[in-house]
Amino acid sequence: MSRRDAVLKSSAAALASASWFLPTTGSSAATTDKNSIPTWTLRGGVKMPVLALNTVGLSAEDTTRAVGFALKEGITHVDFHPGKERDGVAQYLAEHSAARSELFLNTKIRKPPPGTSPEDAAERARTQIAEDLTALGLSSVDMLMLRDSPDAAVLQAQWAVMEEALANGQTRSVGVINYCPFSLNAILETARVKPALNYHLLHVGMGTDPRGLVRFCNSRGIRTFAYGAVGEPGPNDELLNSSTLRRIAENHHVSPEAAALRWVLQTGAACSVRPTLNFGLGTSQCTEENGCDAGLQARAASFSWKLSAKEMAELSALKSPNDNPTLFSSAGCPDAFVMPK
Repeated sequence: MSRRDAVLKSSAAALASASWFLPTTGSSAATTDKNSIPTWTLRGGVKMPVLALNTVGLSAEDTTRAVGFALKEGITHVDFHPGKERDGVAQYLAEHSAARSELFLNTKIRKPPPGTSPEDAAERARTQIAEDLTALGLSSVDMLMLRDSPDAAVLQAQWAVMEEALANGQTRSVGVINYCPFSLNAILETARVKPALNYHLLHVGMGTDPRGLVRFCNSRGIRTFAYGAVGEPGPNDELLNSSTLRRIAENHHVSPEAAALRWVLQTGAACSVRPTLNFGLGTSQCTEENGCDAGLQARAASFSWKLSAKEMAELSALKSPNDNPTLFSSAGCPDAFVMPK
């Protein structure tokens, strides 16, 4: 069985028993108040909350619902994609116009099709930014993130559009998604503004510096914004059933998924979190029935407790599941994900 098939199979198993991932009672599982999520200060004094709602795979309706649940728990950073997720954010804003001042809105530029020229790729990015802002009913978002390409010239042309959007006020900050050293070096050759962050996979079992990417980014002033604290493209059964992770979680009266998320945050990364474990490749759900509100409450509680130095060392030393941090990169980076047929 391939690694991809194994992950997808494990997702179904994890979902079948998802109830045991909810937090247990105890002082370490106390919920947070609305001002307890820390922020990073990015270029230009932009404040970015380090815990984000990841809406990937949600319907427009479920995205609207998830944003409401997240805000109730003090999670104000919304990490979404163009399309149905964007439309769900737009619907929430239409219904709650005053909420815009509370939200940190973070969206992404689509990858251009293979063979797209640098000029056309730049125009695609420019057009998408305008269309997304129109759909959202806004003049700007707080973060734009650029996906990668195996073509360095395309990356450079699109990054120039990101800098243009920053200069003309369409975004307050800029970052990149699943960039390996090749893609980072490509844009840094011509960039006038460096990415504030690199958004990539990070979870227990990969170590604190998977494939040297965190160190590479840190040396260039680029922070790590992680996704997949419990695995991708679905919940990773090996990770969540780790005897070490489960023992440490029990020590703090929290679930294994809560301990896995806390580890990511204590490495110094920001993290974008799915609202529940009810997700798979390109799919996710947020309903009251599947515990979306309770899931976001548990994730918001991540800053009410800490792992000890010994526990951090134990979890950081685990060597499996050791995934590729730029799993969803293009063919320009090694071991890129290929969609199953």
